[in-house]
Amino acid sequence: MTSLTFDDHCRAIVSQTELLRAQVRGADTATEVSTCPGWDLGRLLRHVGGDHRWAQEVVRTRALEPVPGDPVDDPAVYAHVDGDALDGWLAEGAAELSATLRDAGPDAQVWTPAHERNTSSFWARRMTHETVVHRADAALATGSAFRLDDALAADAVQEWMEFATVPEAYEPRPGAPGLLGPGRTLQFEATGAGQWHVDLGGDRPVWHTGRAAAATTVRGPVTDLLLFLYRRPAPAVEPRGDTALLELWLTRTGFWLEA
Repeated sequence: MTSLTFDDHCRAIVSQTELLRAQVRGADTATEVSTCPGWDLGRLLRHVGGDHRWAQEVVRTRALEPVPGDPVDDPAVYAHVDGDALDGWLAEGAAELSATLRDAGPDAQVWTPAHERNTSSFWARRMTHETVVHRADAALATGSAFRLDDALAADAVQEWMEFATVPEAYEPRPGAPGLLGPGRTLQFEATGAGQWHVDLGGDRPVWHTGRAAAATTVRGPVTDLLLFLYRRPAPAVEPRGDTALLELWLTRTGFWLEA
């Protein structure tokens, strides 16, 4: 379904960061970000820039073991970067990450949190969509428009479908209702941009592009569908059928957003 390449992702990291910088230019960094509870705009921007620097370090050093995520998780690490300095700092981080990825190429072996997808291509795609989603957060916080190319949005939706098959998303765990069961199927329809079918009836989730009968159907423009998956406001999305199953799937597959 998606036709985006490694080079597309490397370019998008920079271009999406440029759009993010434009959206927040002149805004008060103390502005609340309602879609990231407890965060203000400064915290959001430092998170994005910290993400870029973290991924850049992983790829630059060809790390094969987990690299501490302090630049992402600890708001104090870059607390000194604020105000007008954030703009250049964000641009620098995106440019350095993109350049490091290009130097490494798409198949460099590096650590990732994604089990078998341990190449630099993972980081190019993940950092693209990390930037995209937080650009949407910034747009909501500042009241600016958020627009996204359909191909980029569809690629982000497909990335989510891939994440939704890792063991953490479906294996039994304390306090987490079981996800798998007979007849548990979901269909996602992005108007004019893609279709994805999820089958939870076996011993692990499987998905494919295209359409099939499903217990739950979710339809809407592809950008809104992406925002819906990430639990952002998406009023144009229409869920139908077994919405309890949909809610369970969203909760289980969004485990990595809670970290």
